[in-house]
Amino acid sequence: MIPDSFVQELLSRVDIVDVVERHITLKKAGANYQACCPFHSEKTPSFTVSPSKQFYHCFGCGAHGSAIGFVMQYAGLGFVEAVEDLAGHLGLAVPQEVSTRSQEKAKQQPLTERMGQAARFYKEQLKASPKAIEYLKGRGLTGEIAARYGLGYAPDEWQGLQRVFEDYAGPALAECGLVIDSDQGRRYDRFRDRIMFPILDQRSNVIGFGGRVLGAGEPKYLNSPETVLFHKGEELYGLPQARKEIQQQNMVLVVEGYMDVVGLAQNGVQNVVATLGTAATGANIRRLIRLADRVVFCFDRDSAGDRAARRAMEVSLEHLVDGKSIEILQLDGTQDPDEFVREHGRDAFVKQTQNATRLSDFLVRKLVQESNPHTAEGRAKLVNEAKPLLQKIAAPILRVQITKEIAKHAQLSQSEVEAQCGLKPLVRNRFAPPPSRVHPSPNALERILLLTVLRRPERAARLPLDLISTESPEGAALLAVAEAIDQVALPAGNLGLLMEHFRGSPHADLIAGLASQAEREAEDEGEQEEVFLDAIGRLHQLSLQRQVDVLTAQARAGTLSTAERQTLASLLARKKA
Repeated sequence: MIPDSFVQELLSRVDIVDVVERHITLKKAGANYQACCPFHSEKTPSFTVSPSKQFYHCFGCGAHGSAIGFVMQYAGLGFVEAVEDLAGHLGLAVPQEVSTRSQEKAKQQPLTERMGQAARFYKEQLKASPKAIEYLKGRGLTGEIAARYGLGYAPDEWQGLQRVFEDYAGPALAECGLVIDSDQGRRYDRFRDRIMFPILDQRSNVIGFGGRVLGAGEPKYLNSPETVLFHKGEELYGLPQARKEIQQQNMVLVVEGYMDVVGLAQNGVQNVVATLGTAATGANIRRLIRLADRVVFCFDRDSAGDRAARRAMEVSLEHLVDGKSIEILQLDGTQDPDEFVREHGRDAFVKQTQNATRLSDFLVRKLVQESNPHTAEGRAKLVNEAKPLLQKIAAPILRVQITKEIAKHAQLSQSEVEAQCGLKPLVRNRFAPPPSRVHPSPNALERILLLTVLRRPERAARLPLDLISTESPEGAALLAVAEAIDQVALPAGNLGLLMEHFRGSPHADLIAGLASQAEREAEDEGEQEEVFLDAIGRLHQLSLQRQVDVLTAQARAGTLSTAERQTLASLLARKKA
């Protein structure tokens, strides 16, 4: 875990305006800065960055957060990686106790430099190889797209890399996966006579390669092995080049091959990435759904494509999130995406993606096809086959919807399927009392107070903490915010730092939602101060009324002492005042 103290130091030293401007152009708009949102497509700017609150918010799509949150959302990084990225720009060392990552990074740096050197060598070799250039032209690729993806060519030589690495015989190239040592002790280049596709990490460092044979030959594709730098189950080919378009369209297309990525990009489909020689992994899914609300897997329509589609479906289930859509696209005919877009064009391909099958429909359709629920035995098989899949689904509302579909085909009720599959039904708040129409409830007042404190955190010092209950989410969050501002000494007004303090806590979603509401609404400071004071006054009145009610009940029961009668009289006088 990264110490909270380091995160506070980082966010107190970083300027969110500088962080955002590394990626998009901001324009001054009053006290804030403004731009078209990088997370969804829009023509009128609705994305604002507040230097005073160190907080960004989009009034269109609702994206919001601190400088750390922006780096996570824009670059698709995890929390630790985003902290490391920001710390690196400031020259800060992330504390060693975070993990062993610091030692790993120190080991990775010289290897990353060698991978970049190899990529430059392969690019130069491509320029000098007529047959490699002709091959790429034959696949419809231009020099511009080759440059964008850094394509290269590994010459048909056993030790071509020896020309650029003086330490060719040393251990570093083997650790990078660029060379192979034979049993006879002879070293030679791993990649020979292949088109080279550099694989980049989130910081655009070369961490691996995919090599495609020219013409016939096996293996058709050869990938870098697992190394300190490269873990193929965690990476996606083409993501750095596709990130901006993915965020603009709020959709990412996932294909199977490097050539599919560059071929689609050549024809105007640029929000596309590829898995690296394996089926999609949980790490891939988590990264993709952070980047876009819609993830579309595109597979060939053959037996291998069917197997890949099913694997993608199964691995996606435990990472599903309500509000996100994972879909399966199987192209008409037998063409792969690259062949399809070259023959039919961009518009025809985009139309295909619009007709992709949602994962929920794909799952139900596959189960029905494989179980034949026209007989009692088939319906029993359907439920039995659905059980492990339903148990994996992480998104509760979507799971209910899929369960209903399974129940319909099995001729059972939803509750019967849930019972057979060991599923816990969604909690139904059937007995929630209707909201008061006359006076705001304590938790409604606590919500108002929390909103006004998020607008001006210094107000927390004036809260009547003894009147705030932890029984409601709003009250618990309000007390936690007040404690953080007081004990952790969070800077007044730094909303981004406050949100980071509560990242991962039970209060995080409520605080983030109200912080966004605070940014959406016009702020009249005088009016907000009146709202704050009025809410505190109402809390006092509610507390006073509760005391009066208790003592009045005792008086009716004849159990009131002399001292309690005096207290009741005093309370009633205060109520009238």
